Amino acid sequence: MPYKKVRKAAGKLSLESSGNTGQTNDFSVMERRFFGVGSTKGFAIGEAYEFVRETIEHETAELSYDNVDDEVDRFLTALHRSEKELKKIERVTTRKIGRLYSDLFQAQILLLKDPVLIQSISRRIRTELKPAHLVIEQEFGKYLENFINSDDLYFRERASDLHDIKDRIVRNLNTRKLHSWVPEGTIVVSHHLSPADIILLSRSNIKGFATDTGGKTSHISLICKSLNIPIVVGMGNISQKVVSGSRIILDGNEGMIITDPKNVTVEEYQKKKESETKREADDSMLAHQLAFTRCGVRISVYSNIDFKEELENLDSTGSEGVGLFRTENLFLDDLKPPKESVQQDYYLEMAEMLTPKQLVIRLFDIGGDKLLYSPVKEPNPNLGWRGIRILIDVPEILDAQLQAIVKANVHGNIDILMPMISSIEEIEYIKAVLDRHYTRFKNAMTEPLDKPGLGAMIEIPAAVELIDEITRIVDFISIGTNDLTQYTLAVDRNNLIVQDLFEKFHPAIIRQLHRIISTGHKNHCRVSLCGDMGSDPIAMPYLIGCGLREFSIVSSDIPSMKAAVNRYTIEECEALAAECLIMHNAVTIKARLEEFARTH
Repeated sequence: MPYKKVRKAAGKLSLESSGNTGQTNDFSVMERRFFGVGSTKGFAIGEAYEFVRETIEHETAELSYDNVDDEVDRFLTALHRSEKELKKIERVTTRKIGRLYSDLFQAQILLLKDPVLIQSISRRIRTELKPAHLVIEQEFGKYLENFINSDDLYFRERASDLHDIKDRIVRNLNTRKLHSWVPEGTIVVSHHLSPADIILLSRSNIKGFATDTGGKTSHISLICKSLNIPIVVGMGNISQKVVSGSRIILDGNEGMIITDPKNVTVEEYQKKKESETKREADDSMLAHQLAFTRCGVRISVYSNIDFKEELENLDSTGSEGVGLFRTENLFLDDLKPPKESVQQDYYLEMAEMLTPKQLVIRLFDIGGDKLLYSPVKEPNPNLGWRGIRILIDVPEILDAQLQAIVKANVHGNIDILMPMISSIEEIEYIKAVLDRHYTRFKNAMTEPLDKPGLGAMIEIPAAVELIDEITRIVDFISIGTNDLTQYTLAVDRNNLIVQDLFEKFHPAIIRQLHRIISTGHKNHCRVSLCGDMGSDPIAMPYLIGCGLREFSIVSSDIPSMKAAVNRYTIEECEALAAECLIMHNAVTIKARLEEFARTH
């Protein structure tokens, strides 16, 4: 009996028959497929190289007062070596992808110079007579425990950055140079890769990366996206399944690794790669044109961004502005709320770079476990103290951010987006606070000051139930399909066990989207969509058919999005939406959407 594909979940295996109907049990030459999370789109075909970080054995014997100063010096020397390495990596990063991610290494360099950290470790080495590597592990462990055990994916992924700094210092306690060479043009497979690894290995013209760990928003995923290198992360144990020198295929679109591919599979992916290259060339020609459907209806396409440095490349993608600026990185850089003056300067610089294009700033969408001074350890932060709830309960955070935004809106192109709205009372509270700050600053200024527009994220089923009332009292709404799907289906999208149940084409989600969009337009409220679904080429015609005319997506996806819009008429999309709305399962809906895209 031919092998059938088993349940597709991160790190799980699917076997495909190579035409043999079970006459042999030799799996060593059989094509196998492993699934994870495709963080960067694209395909790679080539030889695998298993990258294993070299481990160093350190002395664990206790020190004496006679040699403890030497151990402290060894620690300080390791800091110096680590700083030199990071400065080199920072220069390489700046040259390859600009300052956006080179700042990540600058932040690590600043941590290496932290006097509190240095003094604490040095003091413990002297007073406890412990080897440097043990004290370093323990001191960093205090912070890493909170990060790693967090229920919040974003925080767990930031923990890997802290872990990388710790490992670099510990490795540099040894003066022997570590091996970091990899063969040119291979597909690197590893248990874990740091941002520095990605930058340095990319110099060897690496075709792609696959890791056991990592997530879609981890730094390695974001860096690979900037480098245009496909990567599949969160694969569980792929590093144990791949042998260096063997032929593999990496599919970043599907989040899949194919080992020992059949010749027919290789030919299929070579055609896919050629087709993708041609499509990208065609799409780039349309990037700077406005997007219209085949019948002439205008579709606006904006960018989702995390850092102001991303604005430098916005024009090259054809973006019409920023539909979602996530401000959490400002909060997390120092692990405490940024000062109002720092925020104001940051927002003002962005608004000036964009004017007259729009800048939608989402208020801090932070979870309870991201507030390090919180005394509460929540069993389920996703359903706890986060988003708008924290902003209302901690008014100094809300006041500082709203005041900074209002004062930065000198060009009148800033709007405010409220996260995790579940009630009318929350909106009314934020509106009242915004009105108070705006009135005060407007009266104090001699120049005219525009009031930022106020919008609500629709990402909780409660907000969908209140969509008629919400769209009557806000200036715009933005649909967060990721959380909306998670909360509606009761499926944690970051839980590898049930990740395959996270289905954006579930009938409940499809019907909610139609209700949200149609109600918004009925109430003359601007409607945008900023979730991952907006970048899905087969979902886009359905959304247009529901009435959506404004998308906010990853900047690199904008050229292909604009090219796809031109293939459809509104009438065709509306008929497609009507078909999908009466279907009862995700498989049927997805099949119809794929067929529709294929025929166009």
